[in-house]
Amino acid sequence: MEFDMGKHSAYREIDPPQQEECIRTNITQFVVDIREKTKNADDLVVRRFQVGAVKLVVIMFEGQISNIQVSDFLLRPLTMIKEEITQSDEMLAYLRTRMLPASDQKEIRTYSEVLTLAMSGFAVVMVDGCEVAFAYGYQGFSSRSVGEPTVEKNLKGSKEAFCEVLNTNVALVRRRIKSPDLVVEVMTIGALSNTKIKLLYIDKIASKEMVKKIKERIAKADINMLMDSGYLRPFIEDGKFSLFSGTGETERPDTLCSKINEGRIGILVDGSPFAVIVPYLFVEHFQTADDYMQRPYFATFIRSLKFLSFFATIFLPGYYVAVVTFHYELIPEMLLNSIVQASMFTPLAPVGEALLVFILYELLREAGLRLPTPIGHAISVVGGLVIGDAAVTAGLVGLPMIILIAITAISAFVIPSLYEPVTTMRFVFIIVGGVFGLYGVYLGMALFLINLCSIKTMDVPITSPASPFDAYSMRDMLVRSSWKKLGKKTLEIEKLPGSDLNKG
Repeated sequence: MEFDMGKHSAYREIDPPQQEECIRTNITQFVVDIREKTKNADDLVVRRFQVGAVKLVVIMFEGQISNIQVSDFLLRPLTMIKEEITQSDEMLAYLRTRMLPASDQKEIRTYSEVLTLAMSGFAVVMVDGCEVAFAYGYQGFSSRSVGEPTVEKNLKGSKEAFCEVLNTNVALVRRRIKSPDLVVEVMTIGALSNTKIKLLYIDKIASKEMVKKIKERIAKADINMLMDSGYLRPFIEDGKFSLFSGTGETERPDTLCSKINEGRIGILVDGSPFAVIVPYLFVEHFQTADDYMQRPYFATFIRSLKFLSFFATIFLPGYYVAVVTFHYELIPEMLLNSIVQASMFTPLAPVGEALLVFILYELLREAGLRLPTPIGHAISVVGGLVIGDAAVTAGLVGLPMIILIAITAISAFVIPSLYEPVTTMRFVFIIVGGVFGLYGVYLGMALFLINLCSIKTMDVPITSPASPFDAYSMRDMLVRSSWKKLGKKTLEIEKLPGSDLNKG
């Protein structure tokens, strides 16, 4: 349904892509056009000079290039040319064949290419009378170096994580997959930001049909600014009416490499330290890099705990509210007395009590997350000790509910990548349990499983290999087999049961 926002609306349509305009051959007019298009930006650097009888101009943006590299490897060599150059074509041939000041250089013919590359750390050289310009990469902008993962912590294995520089991230993958079959394709997204993204996949393994679909969806993404990989995921994934996603994110190069080896497509966005993985199975939220470096029995035990935590954090609060409200006969006699007493001396019904406590918990969590670290610790102390103890002492909240909060909160943090959907569903099941009792909880569980099993991304069910079931593929789901078994065959995502992909 579309709404007429009126002529006074604060929203505007995304600007359509403009037609490419070729650069002027006259160097003076070229500089005038560049200044006009950039509104005479203060950080625009224009350097004019002459080699023999030929005039040249260099276009750069301050802060994007390395001044030392430009001076040593571009400006100084050009000014020290000893040959007598009288024609523009001679200068052009010299730049093409003998001037190699940078490993990353391009020939460009439009103003949009000039501005995009100049704003990306390139020095653009324009020769008077020529229809082509040369761009040399001398990136010198500040960036964060490769560091340790901050979200996907691990005890063993690599300690490297992606950073915000696109070429560095690609290099981290290339260093691990030294194969000519690793394909790296570049696309530009964002009508205003012109953000580069790179698709990584193995040509002999990835489905041609899936690669084609992803490219088509990315090309159709109507967005002005692409600031992070999270902006791109909604344009790729399916399952619009589900809380769960068929795409995943990782900040670990080794994890991305292992997924690419299974036929996935990795997407790196310039300026983002997270790579998008397409498609992403639901079971992979319960897997970590440590699982494959530990003994199989311990990895299996940890995964079992994660699955148990997932169901506990979603269903346990709603189940407790339903039992305390409608089904006292299900409570063991030893616990019945204490639960009844706690409920009698609190002013709120169990559903209201649960909602109040969980909303308070989410407020404290969000405050501790957004505030500076020293203040965030203080918020945790105030919330956990002062407010929690005072609420129980004043009779606003029962002690069993506080215990339930602690169990549920710890369970939610066991699977951090699913925190958003499990938190939302937790509130839904609390309301359903308080209104419809256990019948509503069980019906909600069934609808939850049906919805989860219905999601496909790139024609691959995210619940595979559990649904549709494949016994052989279950060796790396709840149970983690040894590497002697896992190493014999590698998963190919397009051949999972229920997948509609076919290799082209």
